[in-house]
Amino acid sequence: MDLSKLLAPGAVRVVGQITSKKRLFQELGEMVAANYGLTAGIAVDGLQERESLGPTGVGHGIALPHARLQDLDRIVGVFIRLEKPLDYDSVDRQPVDLIFGLFAPKDSGVDHLKALALVSRTMRDQNVVAKLRANIDPAKLHAILTEARTPQAA
Repeated sequence: MDLSKLLAPGAVRVVGQITSKKRLFQELGEMVAANYGLTAGIAVDGLQERESLGPTGVGHGIALPHARLQDLDRIVGVFIRLEKPLDYDSVDRQPVDLIFGLFAPKDSGVDHLKALALVSRTMRDQNVVAKLRANIDPAKLHAILTEARTPQAA
């Protein structure tokens, strides 16, 4: 499994400012709808349901919101780089500017966890994060994410 199979080229955006976590989830839902044919509302509901279990802000300005959805047949991702960080209730209480949303089929089981681990490893790579923060071109951001090579250990 690699990110090039999970992240469509059009599923990467740079956004100037988002004012709330709810609005961020709406943006992620719209991206999933546009790139993978899902209903945005279903994606947003899934993100909100998962977030109610605990925040998905993992620290260092990174959030990994994710959801399992009934109407999905494969694991897919979307990525947003915010120009102005958003207060996200992260574990380290720092605002986030790099958001990788992951969506998996309801019955994906261990594959969902493997995909989440892959995204987490990629987003923990300080070189990848520095490059993501240094670029505002969505095509370049997609290339950075999909070309990232990370160790297989979680």
